[in-house]
Amino acid sequence: MAGSMKAVKLRIKSVQSTMQITKAMQLVAASKLRKAKEKADNSKPYLETVLATLTDIANGNNDFRSIFTKSNDNDKWLYVVIAGDRGLAGGYNSNLFKFVEKEIKDKSNVTVLPIGKKSVEFFKHRNVPILTEEYAEVAKINISDCFQIAKLLCGSYGGDGFGHVFLCYTNFVSMLSQVPTATSLLPLSDLKTDNNESDGKAKDLILYEPNSETVFDTIVPEYLAGILYTSINISYASELAARRTAMEAATDNAEEMIENLSLYYNRARQASITQEITEIVAGAES
Repeated sequence: MAGSMKAVKLRIKSVQSTMQITKAMQLVAASKLRKAKEKADNSKPYLETVLATLTDIANGNNDFRSIFTKSNDNDKWLYVVIAGDRGLAGGYNSNLFKFVEKEIKDKSNVTVLPIGKKSVEFFKHRNVPILTEEYAEVAKINISDCFQIAKLLCGSYGGDGFGHVFLCYTNFVSMLSQVPTATSLLPLSDLKTDNNESDGKAKDLILYEPNSETVFDTIVPEYLAGILYTSINISYASELAARRTAMEAATDNAEEMIENLSLYYNRARQASITQEITEIVAGAES
């Protein structure tokens, strides 16, 4: 009985130590989450402004042509997959990878640009061709890196390169809901509107030097960099929210386990005391 009580007491201390760690991780994730959401929200106005500029250029000329807006039959696919650097975030990484596997299942010629340590490990383990491992840590990626990635994507698109570029990341819906999402980066097929539609207002004539196509192609990397930076911040916020939820659940489970172990320990201790009193009384009577 004494050995069993000692084992339970050690188990309680062990669970208490684990609970302190999970509680600390929960508080850290909650603290970082607010800053990550602010960064994502602050980057959206830039993205909206650049998108509006590209749309104006694309619709300002009837004969507008750009390699980045032209649909093609190239069957080479490039997927930019943003995952986390660490685990202990519930189903954050696994849900994203299941989603990506469904996306690429029916495609024969797929290359991946992984962002995040977990993303690199996942695709290397499955022998999926990787464009580069230079951006293997999400925590170290800044806006300058996003511009470099955008230039790499634009340089790899068209011709003998990739015919389709997609971005897969986890969208932050709420503190309890983070949804894997895929969006097309190239070609930019949703910029051109119907020229026959008119709001009845005369549009300003804008002249671009040397021409509208050159200006448009120069801005496209800026636009993609904005999408990447915003998506990385949203993914990081989703990871923190998932980690906060997972650590909160782990802390609650640890508290429940400690309560059950304490109850068992107290009952065993009471039984031991009762047995000792009974033995003393029996010995005194004899």
